[in-house]
Amino acid sequence: MEVTLNHTQEVSGWAAMDESGKMVPFNFRRRENGVDDVTIKVLYCGMCHTDLHFAKNHWGITTYPVVPGHEITGVVTKVGANVSGFRPGDRVGVGCLACSCLDCEQCDISQENYCDKMGLTYNSVYWDGSITYGGYSSMYVAHKRFVVRVPDSLPLDAAAPLLCAGITVYTPMKKHGMLRAAGRRLGVVGLGGLGHIAVKFGKAFGLHVTVISTSPAKEQEARENLKADDFIISTDDKQMQAMARKLDYVIDTVPAAHSLGPILELLKVGGALALVAAPDGPLELPSFPLIFGNKTISGSITGGMNDHQEMMDLCGEHNITCDIEIVSNDGINNALARLARNDVRYRFVIDIVGGDSRF
Repeated sequence: MEVTLNHTQEVSGWAAMDESGKMVPFNFRRRENGVDDVTIKVLYCGMCHTDLHFAKNHWGITTYPVVPGHEITGVVTKVGANVSGFRPGDRVGVGCLACSCLDCEQCDISQENYCDKMGLTYNSVYWDGSITYGGYSSMYVAHKRFVVRVPDSLPLDAAAPLLCAGITVYTPMKKHGMLRAAGRRLGVVGLGGLGHIAVKFGKAFGLHVTVISTSPAKEQEARENLKADDFIISTDDKQMQAMARKLDYVIDTVPAAHSLGPILELLKVGGALALVAAPDGPLELPSFPLIFGNKTISGSITGGMNDHQEMMDLCGEHNITCDIEIVSNDGINNALARLARNDVRYRFVIDIVGGDSRF
């Protein structure tokens, strides 16, 4: 049992204990619900590729034991005396952010994700000095600022990945003006957990959406199920050349090292490329497509809390959810192995309560 000062609530969860990444049952304690806190019974938690990276320490920054999970949905069980926006029984979610300083320039404009003192939902350090544990667990205690209300129209299981995959693509789409750019052309590189949501958002915003993939097998899915307007194979030079300077925007969701040169060639003059993945190696960036096309590249990580709620409300209005596969607690390790092979369409979501007698 992990014990931290003032952490008295016993919690059951799943943790990786070493770089093998194998998830095992793990009991620990969370803090008592404070005056600004919301306690949540976790019902579902999405499985992000980041969970795999942290479980196996791919980035060299994991603190073991690590309890992953930053796509959390559930029901409020308790609120603090200073909490007015939530009450027991509310359907809520928690994404990647656990804390920030709340008093800097970025926090003042609800860009908590860029606060110098931002803390993550797991494998980070909270205000009280404790290591944060994520949503592969029976309950979660969150500061009220970092809790999102989930619309009644959205199922909690399929809404869970919106708290990472959804906000990750929504934020750059909003930044680059895509929410009000009906008729313009968007390219989505990679059709996975992030990419499929980017396609759904693009169609909801009235954009002409082209999926750019290395896999011909994904064309039918992209066109028929996700309603993409076009599909091109990124390794087919003729298809790429035919699309040259046709796109206003590109969102690159590929979490592996690759060259940005061929992607930049697809953008019109003045076009924008947004990077939202975290490759395990450096990206190749030739300068000529940039300087001869007045093109820009930006990076984006998750989103601020106002944007989280705005995104979730928009998903409620347009009935946008993630395409998911439900996983039981005893299937977490198998799901992580499949995730490593990209064998999922498009997000695993753990049914936290179902089938685990500890919960």
